[in-house]
Amino acid sequence: MSLKPGEVNLGTTIMAVEFNGGVVIGADSRTTTGSYIANRVTDKLTMVHDRVYCCRSGSAADTQAVADIVHYYCQMYSTQHGEAPAVKVAAAMFQELCYQNKDNLMAGIIVAGWDKHKGGSVYSIPLGGSLHKQPFAIGGSGSSYIYGYCDAAYRHNMTAEECVAFTKNAIALAMSRDGSSGGCIRLAVITEAGVERIFVPGNELPTFFEG
Repeated sequence: MSLKPGEVNLGTTIMAVEFNGGVVIGADSRTTTGSYIANRVTDKLTMVHDRVYCCRSGSAADTQAVADIVHYYCQMYSTQHGEAPAVKVAAAMFQELCYQNKDNLMAGIIVAGWDKHKGGSVYSIPLGGSLHKQPFAIGGSGSSYIYGYCDAAYRHNMTAEECVAFTKNAIALAMSRDGSSGGCIRLAVITEAGVERIFVPGNELPTFFEG
């Protein structure tokens, strides 16, 4: 599956981690058209309901379209049922759209958020449209560089602050290696109390050995 003529690629590192009481999501901010950086401050964290967000990787056009449709369905769900959709419901909507249109979409999506039934939860929907519930998920071109770090650094029952540091470090490591990831880091902490956005500018990124 390749980009269609004129499409831009989110080129990307995306990540989500659950903790007791919520989730932390994060992404870099680079959008590329081939080797040209089309946007260096993209927001790849997209709200689909009050406490449910998605992280988008792949084609910018495809992921924006799918997120817009799920956002619409989530609003319809909350109106009809009188309560916010569970994270799993939103993830199932993404999965249905991505699977039914898998031959026409280039979309790798992580859905994460908080609901009153399960608390914080993370779902990954990779290319092909399968659905996987995980304690943490990474995606995008930059994720290839950080599987080892994430496996080594992840621990169950981390606090929100530890999850923020874990996500920030992982994305910064991916950005340093992956030419299609870069810019700044955007994070969000989603809990019952709401959504706290965190911005890490390029000159304040964590730094590591760069040989």
